[in-house]
Amino acid sequence: MGNFLDENITKQIQEVFSSLVNPVEILLFTTQKDCEYCGDTRELMEEVCGLSDKLSLRVVDIDKDAELAKQYHIERSPSIALLADVDGARIDNGIRFSGIPAGHEFSAFIHSIISVSRQEPGISQETQAFLDSLQTPVHLEIFTTPT
Repeated sequence: MGNFLDENITKQIQEVFSSLVNPVEILLFTTQKDCEYCGDTRELMEEVCGLSDKLSLRVVDIDKDAELAKQYHIERSPSIALLADVDGARIDNGIRFSGIPAGHEFSAFIHSIISVSRQEPGISQETQAFLDSLQTPVHLEIFTTPT
């Protein structure tokens, strides 16, 4: 298949990726069983990772490495986990994408990579203080659809 990103978009992404601080590993969870978008998602991730030397891709078969999928709370494929490498330590901020991050989700995906690399949550100090004060775990999922 051809490129997902045209030349103009590629240049824009390379420009914003020039501000990446820490390396980011994109963990792509796929399956060999009945996965309509696994191949396209892999191609898109390879293309995105090719735009910065601070990005790397690791493809994981969700069926063959169920323990790793469980570790990252991955239940469906394709799914993506974004991990930062900060001074040799792997940091998981819990950012996940289910399905191919295309269309409207693509912009959020690129911004998430930047946020993970910079280790900046993009929220106010007041909101961060509130979140830090929580005493019990909170599970938050955000679902979007371009309909």
